[in-house]
Amino acid sequence: MTTKAKTKPKTLDSAEELQARTFAGDAWKQFRKHKLALTAVAVLAIIVLGVVVGPAFWTIDPTYIDIVAAYQITSPEHPWGTDSLGRDTLARAMQGGRVSLMIGVSAMFVSISIGTIIGLLSGYFSRLDNPLMRMTDIFISLPQLPLLLVLMMLFREPLKASFGPEGGVFILMVAVIGGLQWMPTARLVRGEVLTVKSREFITAANAVGSRDGRILSSHILPNVMSPVIVAATFSVAAAIITESALSFLGLGFPPDFPTWGRLLFDGKDYLTIIWTLVFWPGLLISLTVLCVNFIGDGLRDALDPRLRK
Repeated sequence: MTTKAKTKPKTLDSAEELQARTFAGDAWKQFRKHKLALTAVAVLAIIVLGVVVGPAFWTIDPTYIDIVAAYQITSPEHPWGTDSLGRDTLARAMQGGRVSLMIGVSAMFVSISIGTIIGLLSGYFSRLDNPLMRMTDIFISLPQLPLLLVLMMLFREPLKASFGPEGGVFILMVAVIGGLQWMPTARLVRGEVLTVKSREFITAANAVGSRDGRILSSHILPNVMSPVIVAATFSVAAAIITESALSFLGLGFPPDFPTWGRLLFDGKDYLTIIWTLVFWPGLLISLTVLCVNFIGDGLRDALDPRLRK
């Protein structure tokens, strides 16, 4: 007579499995359930590889002028067409994409750094809470686009003279965009710090005489990084849109140093003649921002402790 071996229910994890589980593993397992986020990662990876590695394979000079080939919608030599001077749109889109993505990531680091520092100080030190939050409210109440335009007009020429036409505009755009987008992150981090500060391990750290700086860096900051990472993804999308808006208004880089927004600005005057000059950069901006937002949604679900078991 044979007896069947008893097996544990599949819904229960063994002690070894529970011990082997990590925060990153649980987050990745939850992130994989978000199909739109996975698709967005793949599409964004294609765009990034295209603008970074693409020029090594598509070797046409984006600044080469060929009047004979001007105003082409598509051709074997120019799949994305050419502009009014015969410059290849695909090559210019690759060059502009590197600048747009670099501005988005750099501005994100500026805004996230400022917002995280202000949020940490405001949430941890009660005496700094009211002045820092009132300063945040003032920045939130300022009209963003007019202020951006004024700052670009005031500091563009001095920075161009100091760092060159491209370097000066890049530094100004990163500083202005990042310096005016930190407020949501500051308020988010402050709320998380107020929650973490009341937990037992923070009380224990204060009881053993840990310094405030060590408590902030070693105990509070790691516990508020999850929402900061999510906020960083949305900040990249906002920075790319802002840079495109400024370039479209003619306050960005010079014509021979294109970004996706600058390509839109250059192509709007020829929209009735050759629509591809606006279609391709507009499509790249839309896809990039949409993918970043979907990835942010996936990270928000993956890092939410209520959705992880």
